[in-house]
Amino acid sequence: MLEKLSALEEKYEELSKLIADPEVIADLGRWQQYVKAHADLADVVGVYKEYKKTAKEIQETQAILDEESDGDILDMARAELEQLLAVKSDLELKLKVLLLPKDPNDEKNVIMEIRAGTGGEEAALFAADLFRMYARFAETQGWKTEILSANYTDIGGFKEVVFNIEGRGAYSRLKFESGTHRVQRIPTTESGGRIHTSAATVAVLPEAEEVDVEIDPNDLRIDVFCASGHGGQSVNTTQSAVRITHIPTGIVVSMQDEKSQHKNKDRAMKVLMARLLDRAQTEHQQRLASTRKSMVGSGDRSERIRTYNFPQNRVTDHRIGLTLHRLDGVLEGDLGEVIETLITTDQAEQLKQVE
Repeated sequence: MLEKLSALEEKYEELSKLIADPEVIADLGRWQQYVKAHADLADVVGVYKEYKKTAKEIQETQAILDEESDGDILDMARAELEQLLAVKSDLELKLKVLLLPKDPNDEKNVIMEIRAGTGGEEAALFAADLFRMYARFAETQGWKTEILSANYTDIGGFKEVVFNIEGRGAYSRLKFESGTHRVQRIPTTESGGRIHTSAATVAVLPEAEEVDVEIDPNDLRIDVFCASGHGGQSVNTTQSAVRITHIPTGIVVSMQDEKSQHKNKDRAMKVLMARLLDRAQTEHQQRLASTRKSMVGSGDRSERIRTYNFPQNRVTDHRIGLTLHRLDGVLEGDLGEVIETLITTDQAEQLKQVE
């Protein structure tokens, strides 16, 4: 591990010189490539330098213990050595995590799809709650949220909502949210005060770029039609709505929220590319499933991952056994503890695989 870290540090220093070279700066594309590579190495090199500094301090402290005879000084040196060894152990773990293979999608924006499941109107209202939760969380991260497509119910819920979250590292922090989310509460439509159980499914897709997915235009069927509102009534007399069918896979994406046919087509293509990338990666992960199974789940849409219990103000993530009694805060976007625990659990599983 240390040899690899030393090589990464050398690469980092080389890149530091290159991005300051006037010739490189004059070539914008090349400079941007070097800047990104430099930034990608910054964390691991920073921790490695701290590790080397700590290792040197351990050697110096050990030398004091070997040479010193004064009792007070020896006691201080032993206490300092104990602290330094603990720091060194923590840094070693950080370095192992930083050296784990990176998910190539981690830095991407995401497209999220939330669909009401069992529970009728109550499920649609819960889908709206989930959308609000993720939008609030995105806001705390400084990310931008944009609804791409939405199918509203008459009382303010979502039968389906598709939205984009744009921000560095969005996928790395949201990718474990895919699955079935279950809610237990007394619906606003329930007059008898009985607790109902409803569900909504969440899909988290990395936003695909053209280099990620190749689409043959001959594989697409594009239909245009008039947009419609609740109950099917016409809300637009022009053919601005767009439906794109990817013939080889049968994936269909429809967009009608924008008044511009061009904008609807762009949004539909964005979602189609994300779904095709997700499909290809899911098939790849299934082929690798026998070599690595994560405790935090496969991301299967049918897998029940979390329960939101309103009477007990409780949220439970079933994959990692985490229960928090502050559901109100979580639904306001305070997802940090849940997400961090999912990430560290996944990292621990990966470390087991490489040890």
